[in-house]
Amino acid sequence: MNYTVMILGMALITVLIKASFFLLGDRVTFPPALQRALAFVPVTVLTALIVPMVLAPHEQGIELHWRNPQLIGALVAIAVCLRWRNQLLTIVLGLAAYFAWRAALL
Repeated sequence: MNYTVMILGMALITVLIKASFFLLGDRVTFPPALQRALAFVPVTVLTALIVPMVLAPHEQGIELHWRNPQLIGALVAIAVCLRWRNQLLTIVLGLAAYFAWRAALL
């Protein structure tokens, strides 16, 4: 029962926070420093989700070796992104490298 109450409480708080931005609209403005800081939130959240999956895909510690297809795909995606700055090309080539490396290891 405690877990249910906790999850429902977190859901309620999340909905209230997100709804407040829609309900208040332009009536509330953030200081420029906070607006700049909030611009980095999506990048930091995405990084926090992706990096552990790439570096420790089996949750057995960091796997920095050539037999880690997630690492190879991520390195290819980084290289493509730095070179061409094209999101679709980055996704396609990163996934292609991942699947090709994974198939080669099987």
